[in-house]
Amino acid sequence: MLQSFRTSTFGKRVARALLSVDAWFDSTIYAGGESSKTAYADFSAFMDRFHVSGIRRLAVELSCEALTLGLGGAIVALILAVPAFQDTTDDWLKKQDLAVTFLDRNGAEIGRRGILHDDGVPLESMPAFLTEAVLATEDRRFYEHFGIDIIGTMRALTVNARSSGVVQGGSSITQQLAKNLFLSNQRTIERKIREAYLAVWLEFHLTKKQILQLYLDRVYMGGGTFGIQAASEFYFGKSVRDVSLAEAAMLAGLFKAPTKYAPHINLPAARARAYDVLSNLVDAGYMTEGEVRSARENPATPVDRTRDVSPDWYLDYAYDEVRRLVADDKLGDTRVFTVRTAIDMDLQKKAEATIEDELRQNGPSYHAKQSAAVIVDLDGAVHAMVGGRDYGASQFNRATDAQRQPGSSFKPFVYLTALMTGRFKPSTIVVDGPVCIGNWCVHNYENRYAGALPLVNALAHSLNTIAVKLSIAIGNGNAKIGRAKIVENAHKLGLTTPLNDTVSLPVGADEVTVVDMASAYAAFANGGKRVPPYAAIEIRNGLGDLVYRHDRDGLKPEQVVPAADVATLNTMLTHVVTEGTGTRARLDNVTVAGKTGTTNSYHDAWFCGFTGNYVGAVWFGNDDYTSMNKMTGGTLPAMTWHDIMAFAHQGIETKPPFGVEDVRKPLPVASQPQGDAPSQADATARTATLSRHSASIIMEIGALMRSAGQQRSAGDTLDVASGSSDLAGQASAARTGLQ
Repeated sequence: MLQSFRTSTFGKRVARALLSVDAWFDSTIYAGGESSKTAYADFSAFMDRFHVSGIRRLAVELSCEALTLGLGGAIVALILAVPAFQDTTDDWLKKQDLAVTFLDRNGAEIGRRGILHDDGVPLESMPAFLTEAVLATEDRRFYEHFGIDIIGTMRALTVNARSSGVVQGGSSITQQLAKNLFLSNQRTIERKIREAYLAVWLEFHLTKKQILQLYLDRVYMGGGTFGIQAASEFYFGKSVRDVSLAEAAMLAGLFKAPTKYAPHINLPAARARAYDVLSNLVDAGYMTEGEVRSARENPATPVDRTRDVSPDWYLDYAYDEVRRLVADDKLGDTRVFTVRTAIDMDLQKKAEATIEDELRQNGPSYHAKQSAAVIVDLDGAVHAMVGGRDYGASQFNRATDAQRQPGSSFKPFVYLTALMTGRFKPSTIVVDGPVCIGNWCVHNYENRYAGALPLVNALAHSLNTIAVKLSIAIGNGNAKIGRAKIVENAHKLGLTTPLNDTVSLPVGADEVTVVDMASAYAAFANGGKRVPPYAAIEIRNGLGDLVYRHDRDGLKPEQVVPAADVATLNTMLTHVVTEGTGTRARLDNVTVAGKTGTTNSYHDAWFCGFTGNYVGAVWFGNDDYTSMNKMTGGTLPAMTWHDIMAFAHQGIETKPPFGVEDVRKPLPVASQPQGDAPSQADATARTATLSRHSASIIMEIGALMRSAGQQRSAGDTLDVASGSSDLAGQASAARTGLQ
């Protein structure tokens, strides 16, 4: 069949056609190859014209490498610039354009934040020698650089390298303004990169005059003051328009370290710094030695402010709360507010003094340099907040912004979740022994095991192995499921930071904030209700109208876990203080529940505890995460908590924690509490304070009086009889509210 097809006429035609196609294909490939050779030869001949050798070739190679690296650097720079430029919005200049006056719980003014709309001083109205002193000291090349003073930065690096320390700062005024407007005070490489980009951005969007004006209006200058006008009023009792050369030099000297050189804290240091500023004026060519001689011989004398204390970290926290309410359109369209906060100034001062005393006396031996504390009410009202040791040195709030590992102070969330399964109770026998999840094995403090013991004792002595075993039991043998339930409850109770699912989560390996821990422990103290922390009790606008009241407009307490299980947990937590790791937190004749926390390598140490009246969280550590010298939560944190809370409970009717039986026995008057010796500060009586209701009545009286004054000034007639009757009745009610 095939042979007949090949010999047929049609078969021969098909064969010839296939041969033609094959020939065409072969010739096309050959022609293409020849054309390619010719094209390559022509290209080579063309490129030979650009051939270089010797030194010229080296230059070309270096240029090519530079171009490649430059392109890569530009891409990296663009990536790094994105987060910085996300901080800038169409209304970026109005982000802090609020004028807020803060009052304590009794209505006394404690500080201000934002820019006072009726108190701005134009740059041209300030004495020339004042702005010259600032420029001579902070940024002599201000009018020459583009936001980043490369020459000044290199000079500062050189001086600091020779001095083996930070002697000169390299940040320009524009960079400092960028930090004040957009960034936090956290010392990180990421922040410095964003600061540099934002400085350049500011230079392209504002004039030099506007940048200098904003800088002088918003920089922190110690004593709780922001802006040079507020500082002038605070330190010298006069407008910045009227300051002398000596006073201007003292003000200009505050920018570097406002707390260190604040004249109401260290007048000799402030005057020495002012002397240096005067020398800078001469060196920069703004003035002659003869012109500054009088200021040298007659240094400035500030107003006596030694008794003034500004709760700056608390004010920053409260100001951020007001800004959030404004952003959520909860305060209307006005920008001027008076905020009555929940702060207890006596307690705030005690907390700050206690932390400073502990760090000064015991910090060096423990290699601890920082601490933070938050004291809250059972409904979340923040009564005191300390964000670090020195606000002037660092405005970074370690109570709200620093995320640190809680260690064993996280275990109450584990134990509560176990109690909620219904399979555990305080008397349940558990076995303390080795336990591993995969390749990870947990160990107790000092690598000891206690064997079989009741669950309450395992919590009291903070056994790590039991916490991990409970996480496995909660998930019915699946540790991952158990940890997910623990995380869910922790977030329900008040922790807001992400809690990553790791095998070490039950022993506190994730990161939390101090204010969140205080809030979550408040949920233990009140029986399982989530109560987000807050500072503002009520807010009034510039006309005195009440625009916000927390009990009316704020988040309501929400029952998030069973109260019965919380009561059981609280009883267990009292054993931590009576016979466990937290004995140094015991209070005289006050039932305390709490938990210590210590992380690996002693990076962090905590004590979080509560009574039926107050909740407190205390943290010790270092900003650079260096290890401390074997500090545990049962040492300085528990001692600090004890001293603060002993003061807080003076003169009030104390209550046991929720669900805990009050088994206190009155002690003889002459007896002393066991454990730590009482400090002299503990014996200081607290100032009598008003209840929240009474303070609200007094604020209403003030509002009525202001309204009456406005009506009289407008020529209106006031019904004196009825008004007096209302005021008298409210005043009587307020008097009964003293506690």
